[in-house]
Amino acid sequence: MTQPNDPGELARIAQRVIELKLEHRDLDAAIARLQADIDTDELTIKRLKKRKLQLKDSISRLESALIPDEPA
Repeated sequence: MTQPNDPGELARIAQRVIELKLEHRDLDAAIARLQADIDTDELTIKRLKKRKLQLKDSISRLESALIPDEPA
């Protein structure tokens, strides 16, 4: 992903990273609560963990877009 030059686009990406981090944190808490409940469906937990990994990948990709490219 190339580095956006538009300050508005950079701000939008930074805001999206914040939103994804909040969702990631909320999923982490939900997974912990579900794992504490003995009657929880394992498939539900697996789906939440998969979504959490997808969020982590998206966050990493967006954060790398915010880092300026350095000339070689």
